[in-house]
Amino acid sequence: MAFPHRPDAPELPDFSMLKRLARDQLIYLLEQLPGKKDLFIEADLMSPLDRIANVSILKQHEVDKLYKVENKPALSSSEQLCFLVRPRIKNMRYIASLVNADKLAGRTRKYKVIFSPQKFYACEMVLEEEGIYGDVSCDEWAFSLLPLDVDLLSMELPEFFRDYFLEGDQCWINTVVQALHLLSTLYGPFPNCYGIGRCAKMAYELWRNLEEEEDGETKGRRPEIGHIFLLDRDVDFVTALCSQVVYEGLVDDTFRIKCGKCHGPLLGTSHMAGLVFNEIRNEHFSNVFGFLSQKARNLQAQYDRRRGMDIKQMKNFVSQELKGLKQEHRLLSLHIGACESIMKKKTKQDFQELIKTEHALLEGFNIRESTSYIEEHIDRQVSPIESLRLMCLLSITENGDARCSLDTHYGPEHLLTFSNLRRAGLLTEQAPGDTLTAVESKVSKLVTDKAAGKITDAFSSLAKRSNFRAISKKLNLIPRVDGEYDLKVPRDMAYVFSGAYVPLSCRIIEQVLERRSWQGLDEVVRLLNCSDFAFTDMTKEDKASSESLRLILVVFLGGCTFSEISALRFLGREKGYRFIFLTTAVTNSARLMEAMSEVKA
Repeated sequence: MAFPHRPDAPELPDFSMLKRLARDQLIYLLEQLPGKKDLFIEADLMSPLDRIANVSILKQHEVDKLYKVENKPALSSSEQLCFLVRPRIKNMRYIASLVNADKLAGRTRKYKVIFSPQKFYACEMVLEEEGIYGDVSCDEWAFSLLPLDVDLLSMELPEFFRDYFLEGDQCWINTVVQALHLLSTLYGPFPNCYGIGRCAKMAYELWRNLEEEEDGETKGRRPEIGHIFLLDRDVDFVTALCSQVVYEGLVDDTFRIKCGKCHGPLLGTSHMAGLVFNEIRNEHFSNVFGFLSQKARNLQAQYDRRRGMDIKQMKNFVSQELKGLKQEHRLLSLHIGACESIMKKKTKQDFQELIKTEHALLEGFNIRESTSYIEEHIDRQVSPIESLRLMCLLSITENGDARCSLDTHYGPEHLLTFSNLRRAGLLTEQAPGDTLTAVESKVSKLVTDKAAGKITDAFSSLAKRSNFRAISKKLNLIPRVDGEYDLKVPRDMAYVFSGAYVPLSCRIIEQVLERRSWQGLDEVVRLLNCSDFAFTDMTKEDKASSESLRLILVVFLGGCTFSEISALRFLGREKGYRFIFLTTAVTNSARLMEAMSEVKA
């Protein structure tokens, strides 16, 4: 059931070193405040911190009590307060309120602020405005690479998507650059580099400058990873907007997987790991229940072996096998329960009808019926986030020609959300030819004005048309299948969407790797509105082994989905590659919509 790796597949690098580096750096920062201290942690950092340094490690380094950063007075009686926070203005205001409250009470304490993953000048400005800049010491915990799996690294920066692709704020690009620099320092230079998207090109150029400045660090090193691919999320919104049907993606859509843990009612807060999960994670959901049932029968047969055992055999069975069988039984029960829960939920939501509509949109058939389905979905007020997702999918697949003004179904409280979706290019509108030209000319004027870079970033998508249908034909994203698509024995990456659609992002990566460049893909790049932002950098491969040349790092800027990860794992098995994923965060359609929404749930 799991994708067995080919015997000739390259070994993955050991990413445990990244955890050790992050832990050692944090300990070093904590020890700069000698003696007992209380640690205030921002909610977003709690799960990543738990994977790096648990409570017992913190206690060993004289952290007395742990508090969550929240908008209320501190109850700490410690003489030293340490704050582990993201570089956000609201956090600075919170810290300032605590320090100023102490000043009013005539209390003297030591305060340390540790910014993760980096410190922003704007934060220091706020501390100065609040009159406490001289009272606190500031440091950076440059922790931006969290291994969630043997082949998956996350920066755990979900805000990257909104900050860059909506606001045009480039503040996190330096974090990406530092992460890439650390990887090349630890695992050698990358002989071949490809990228597509404005953010990808900017990150690549800054990273290259940094590498040249510190040339000595990777000079002479043998590359462990042969290729790196940088991809902007807005190059392919369609894949991220589709319902996920591979098991791990479906669990994420249904229960939410956060930081490698599932916080669903059935899976508890267990790590999404273990032998059972590894065997089903990349599978189409239709295969999973049968596999789990068979596994349960095999497990029962192993338990039943006890009946004919003598005392010595029973002793061996209890000491060597029973614990493992019990653990496997527990995990099987969790996943069977999760499957039942998903099936109940999806039946309620009429999942088959939903998937049918999505497939029709992807293929460009029955658009009138699909539009009616979406309008009915909005009228029934099932879920605003789900309705927005379907509207965006209709809009992008039809090049903005939604055949009706769907946003009239929403109240005025959604106006800002619609504005955000349009600005980010998620909800495009078919404008008359002359109007579109006018918008394009306005944007092109902005592009020439370097000082207006941020404005350009945020508004350039207004002139974009998605061209999805033309791209789909060029790259053969909708497979033509004779007879039924066999989901048990997938033939291509389309299996991650029930055989209806090959993820655009994954097809681009496949095609570029085949050609070792963008050559021959000029028309696709033009249709993606990325002519200025697709690049190839081939350096000498003489130091790279044939094994390293089959190891590929794919960097998703703005988030990647579990469907894309499963599709590329499948491609790797087929072509003898191994893929490693680095993403600013794991995302799905609901997270994309929530990032754009101004209506708080």
